[in-house]
Amino acid sequence: MPTKQPYIWIEHESKVLDDGAFDESDMKFFRAALENKDTNSSSGSLNSMVSGEILKGTIVEVTKDFVVVDVGLKSEGLIPISEFSDPEEIVLGSDVEVLLDQTEGEGGQIVLSREKARKQRQWEFIVNHCKEGSIVQGKIIRKVKGGLMVDIKGMDAFLPGSQVDNKRIKNLDDYLGRTFDVKILKINLERKNIVVSRREILEDERVYRKAELLEDIQVGDIRTGVVKNITDFGVFLDLDGIDGLLHITDLTWKRIKHPSELVNLGDELEVMILNIDREKGRVALGLKQKDTNPWDEIEKRYPPGTRVRGKIVNLVAYGAFIEIEPGIEGLIHVSEMSWVKNVTDPSQIVNKGDPVEAIVLSIQKDEGKISLGIKQTERNPWEDVDDKYPVGKNVNVEIRNLTNYGAFVELEPGVDGLIHISDLSWIKKVSHPSEVLKKGDRVDAVVLSVDKESKKITLGVKQLTSNPWEGIEKTMPVGSIVKGHVTKITAFGAFIELDNGIEGLVHVTELSDRAFSKVEDIVKIGAEVQAKVIKLDPEHKKISLSIKDHVVETTQVNRDDIVVGKYRGEEEDDE
Repeated sequence: MPTKQPYIWIEHESKVLDDGAFDESDMKFFRAALENKDTNSSSGSLNSMVSGEILKGTIVEVTKDFVVVDVGLKSEGLIPISEFSDPEEIVLGSDVEVLLDQTEGEGGQIVLSREKARKQRQWEFIVNHCKEGSIVQGKIIRKVKGGLMVDIKGMDAFLPGSQVDNKRIKNLDDYLGRTFDVKILKINLERKNIVVSRREILEDERVYRKAELLEDIQVGDIRTGVVKNITDFGVFLDLDGIDGLLHITDLTWKRIKHPSELVNLGDELEVMILNIDREKGRVALGLKQKDTNPWDEIEKRYPPGTRVRGKIVNLVAYGAFIEIEPGIEGLIHVSEMSWVKNVTDPSQIVNKGDPVEAIVLSIQKDEGKISLGIKQTERNPWEDVDDKYPVGKNVNVEIRNLTNYGAFVELEPGVDGLIHISDLSWIKKVSHPSEVLKKGDRVDAVVLSVDKESKKITLGVKQLTSNPWEGIEKTMPVGSIVKGHVTKITAFGAFIELDNGIEGLVHVTELSDRAFSKVEDIVKIGAEVQAKVIKLDPEHKKISLSIKDHVVETTQVNRDDIVVGKYRGEEEDDE
């Protein structure tokens, strides 16, 4: 530790002017002192004396307001009695050192000052015995603009506010009346001003303690520090001269968002030394390391499948954290919250502070992670789904949602199925499920497949009826006559819905053998017609029909009937 210079002890007190400066007479005397003039001479005429000289005199009389002192001049001098703080000092015949403050000419009255003489001697002592950098003891006597005034045994010195302490100061009034060691920063001979610093002493001591502490501390030591700063990433502690960082991850075994959740400025903490960089003077600290790591043997305490109880401590977009013991938190992912709901926000199921039960799903000790599930505490509706909904079973279900490729239905809470768009109708070409279904409708369907592992069930509506395309070559062979009504007219022909629900196309070339300009000239939407099957394509579910051929054949049949009748009549006439 740096060696302090000895204190300057000045065995008398003095009253100091508020501005801390001396008057012109003081300056004259000081200049005379610097020029090695004899300021102690007590003889000579009044005219030879200069204001500001220090003289020795004897108390010869005491009045109500003044002390009369004989300094060996033609007239005696007066000193205000207020300059004697101790009445016992005022003794007739006793010697006293005074400063010639004022003369009023030849034979005039002399004004003396005991206080200025004392101040002058104190200044001389400081100049002769102190240098800039000396350490002295002083008492804080008052607050001034920009700092504090310090009494260094009778002399006023200025202590700037920035030099009072090495930490942030809230109120300078807290220092009034206290005694500290201070270092003399500057002595101004001309203005007789002294500027001192307490901060430099504290910094020197801190540097010394830091070096001493860095040599002394070891990893694993337990030390006490005071919280001096809190940041987002950790806490800085003052370890009696050295700053140490307590990172947020080393504060506690449990998760926190900010160090201020656990510590406050000024708190005293007992911490462990984790790492030391002696070259850079840095120390890493730990608070949680003082306690047993709760993650030790975590697998033995909470093997997968264990039912645990805890409290929801945090909600995030992807799940909820539950504290199952101090320092041990597990995550309940949104996908593990419900068998029956598609949870996208954990607040749909739980709230912060809720007590919950969960099942341990997995543990990643090295990463400090535990995966938990809430839905596992309840029966999984998919466990026996293949028994409850075997393939071929007819069910009545509610349409929950429509998509481009099909309709999702609910068989029971937590168990959904899909009716694909291709399984809605045997005969209609459905481009969107909304053409035949509405959300909220209840429909009959049949189970087509069950995938328990993937939680998928497919259903069909058209499978409730027989496929009209099966054996169509027998039920509706080429050349057969069918009936139906016109459902749609296009530029290339007319679509006819037959009695069995199958839709066939009458191409524009098969409408009529007579001339026409548009399809509507031959058929109208809704009109019932008869047509002849001229082509079958069961694979692509297409039937080609002809109205023209049917009409021609019908006409031919009618004509044949007429011809046959004519011949028969002629034969009868002949008979």
